[in-house]
Amino acid sequence: MTRQTSKSARVRTFKPRSAGGALGGILGAIAMSVIAGVLVTAAVTPVVALSGHTAKTAVEIFEKLPGHLDPGQLAEPSTLYARGSDGTEYELATFYDQNREMVDWGSISQYVKDAAVAEEDPRFYTHGGVDILATSRAVLQNAAGQNLSGASTITMQFVRNVLIQEAYSIQDPEERDKAYEDAMRQDADRKLKEMRYAISIEKQYPKDEILLGYLNIALFGRQIYGIESAAQYYYGKSAKDVSLAEAASLVAIVNNPSLYQLDVPENLPANLERRNKILDSMLKHGKITEAQHEEAVATPIEPNITPRVAGCFVAEQNFGLGHFCDYVLRYIKQDPNFGANPAEREFRFSRGGFKIYTTIDLDIQAAGLEAVRNTVPALMDGIKVGAASVSTQVGTGRVLGMVQNRPFNDAESFLSVNPEYTTVNYNTDFDYGGSNGFQVGSTFKPITLAEWIRTGHSIRDIVQMDGRTVQLQSFRDSCSPDGVYGYGPWTFQNDNLGVRGNRPVLTAITQSVNGGIVSMQQKMDLCDTYKLAEKLGIHRAAKQTHEPGFDNYGTTKLTRVPSGTFAGTDEIAPITMASAFAAFAGDGTVCTPVPIDEILDTKGEPVPFTKSKCTEGVAPEVAAGVAYALEETVRNGLADHAQSRFGVPHLAKTGTTDDIKDNWTVGSSTTVATATWVGNADPICYDDGVCERVSTQGFGNLMFADQTIWPAMMNVADQKYGGAAFPQPSSASIRQTMVTVPDVKGKPFDEATKLLTDVGFSVSDGGEIDSSIAQGLIARSDPEGGASVSLGSGITLYRSNGQAVVVPDGLVGATGSDAEARVRAAGLNGADFSCQAGGKPDPKKDLVVSTDPASGGEARGNSKISMVLACADKG
Repeated sequence: MTRQTSKSARVRTFKPRSAGGALGGILGAIAMSVIAGVLVTAAVTPVVALSGHTAKTAVEIFEKLPGHLDPGQLAEPSTLYARGSDGTEYELATFYDQNREMVDWGSISQYVKDAAVAEEDPRFYTHGGVDILATSRAVLQNAAGQNLSGASTITMQFVRNVLIQEAYSIQDPEERDKAYEDAMRQDADRKLKEMRYAISIEKQYPKDEILLGYLNIALFGRQIYGIESAAQYYYGKSAKDVSLAEAASLVAIVNNPSLYQLDVPENLPANLERRNKILDSMLKHGKITEAQHEEAVATPIEPNITPRVAGCFVAEQNFGLGHFCDYVLRYIKQDPNFGANPAEREFRFSRGGFKIYTTIDLDIQAAGLEAVRNTVPALMDGIKVGAASVSTQVGTGRVLGMVQNRPFNDAESFLSVNPEYTTVNYNTDFDYGGSNGFQVGSTFKPITLAEWIRTGHSIRDIVQMDGRTVQLQSFRDSCSPDGVYGYGPWTFQNDNLGVRGNRPVLTAITQSVNGGIVSMQQKMDLCDTYKLAEKLGIHRAAKQTHEPGFDNYGTTKLTRVPSGTFAGTDEIAPITMASAFAAFAGDGTVCTPVPIDEILDTKGEPVPFTKSKCTEGVAPEVAAGVAYALEETVRNGLADHAQSRFGVPHLAKTGTTDDIKDNWTVGSSTTVATATWVGNADPICYDDGVCERVSTQGFGNLMFADQTIWPAMMNVADQKYGGAAFPQPSSASIRQTMVTVPDVKGKPFDEATKLLTDVGFSVSDGGEIDSSIAQGLIARSDPEGGASVSLGSGITLYRSNGQAVVVPDGLVGATGSDAEARVRAAGLNGADFSCQAGGKPDPKKDLVVSTDPASGGEARGNSKISMVLACADKG
């Protein structure tokens, strides 16, 4: 829906009167100040004779009163907008203490102006702010014990309204109430001050400007201020379009809103009576004809109550943007630009008349909303289901889309009977929406990969993939006093059991293998991995701890544990993960999320607010290496559902937590990043008091819903924003590093293992084999010492059982009998003979051609070796 923006008129933009027109007003004002002083003195001390001395004293008292009154900025609603692709402004929601829409002179029906003057102040255009006749009559009424209300001109009523508004603008409740009571006094002292201010106002501004100010400031019942908002609320039309009868009916309300406002059916007869009185005054003073009067009097009062609903629920109804709207409000109310504390920010926002242009892209929003609502219901038996997806712009942090399965409403009475609605925003941190975040699972693996590349490793390096038991002290941790994470065994498992052994790091990422990430982290510093995560803006979503002496909140630290490097054990908001992955797609630059493009005040001037802060999360070459691996994850890995329908390159990573309670897809193009979570939003609590987060398995396709929602939003983003190829990674990050296997033959197993692991190999025990080397020492390795293999490859070590002997030299060329004698002498059990070309061997005459094992080889003791003879032709 669109809404026509309000006119630019403001009370404080009154134009001074022209010199000629002002002269008579000034002279009249001077004269009136004298007369008013005398009259007011009489009103205060009616039994005192009006001697010359009394009159002079009254004038002196009057002239000493403050004469300057600045109407200032009246409270107006603040409104959130979204801009469509064609530049159309869409009103999302409005917020106000006072529902007022300021309009200029030409935007108010002449009927309204004439009705106000004819009834409230017929001599408005001829007096100087104080009506002599009305004041004189009020003096007599006061002497008779009545109040002074009849003495108020439109200018004086305007003054009183300004004083009331000044009272409302005071933030402190006690001071505000005191100022309001003072503004509402109906005694001579208050009337005297009103007169003085009125004369000052008349000196400075033309009559039409004063009347305009009066019509814009007046209360029309409830929170409705100003003629435009009154016309919109009571008749569903602009103030320039109201009929004569409607104009008189609206002006009637100002006299006593609680008695005459049109949204109370019992008030209609009283309003009708006063309306007709106003019509009579208009006829009397020549503002309307007899025919117009008769037609208007005969017109029944038929209001068309059209509330201007405030709050984020409007944004939810129209665009599914209730949670985003609430996020914008929380963003503003935590912004020190709007005040020193939350109360000041709230007060200023609700009265400031701000036009807040948000970053939301309505097309991405619509696509995401349709996908999430079609795949994940708001309520589901057996699980407190949740789904959330958020898109941010790479390089700017602008929030382009924010959807979730449960719609927004913050009315407690509504929520009590509509459990599918919620105030909690699953996409944001607690301070920005009430969510504690969700474990991110394997979507944390790219952070570990980023540290791997930063520390000089390659994605083609070979690492051990298997789930296994490792020692906690194998994890270096410079943040810990001992320099290691801990002590003792730690066992972990792989979810992907199809990848085992030693494989490239790239495989660990594309196939999401926990064991590979553990192997990587064992070669790095755990503290540094988490510091890099924090540089990428990753932090826990839970309520942040208030720092004493500060109004802002400090970042909540991640929990530093080895399992977190592959299993994402911290609860993090989707918007945080989207921002981090945007850095991988954007040359390493991470930008804090921001939901606002621009804020304008009532004059159309920019209002300062906290904008996105962009910093280097990782170096560009590190980002490029991660992007390379994550793009491969989309092409040939577990995130193949993240491929673009429009050929735009995507990088992405999936994540699943223990028992499949959380399911994630996080990824990006070079222009837009999106993080999608589907899972268990809250624990299910049973009758026995036990609470648990339920697995998403067994609930249809719930555990795969992220694979529908994420592409829905990104495909629209691809159409609108496009996307280039990711930067080429550095040669260092994708090189195939080859190293020579050290020769460890004859060494003890532990020594051999250390030699190999120091180079970067992983070692496995192949058990014992027959060897002539002393028992327990390394008989051989596979690959053999001296071979050139990839860094990180697995080396299998075989230990000697000490039960083999070396086959002696000099066997080939000797007769079979001589050769057999030699092997027996070496400890072997003779030989088995065969002819080279067939036939029957004759060991005494035939010479040995070859042996198995050959000379220098080894064979188990007491075993025979095979000898091939060059047998003579027996034919």
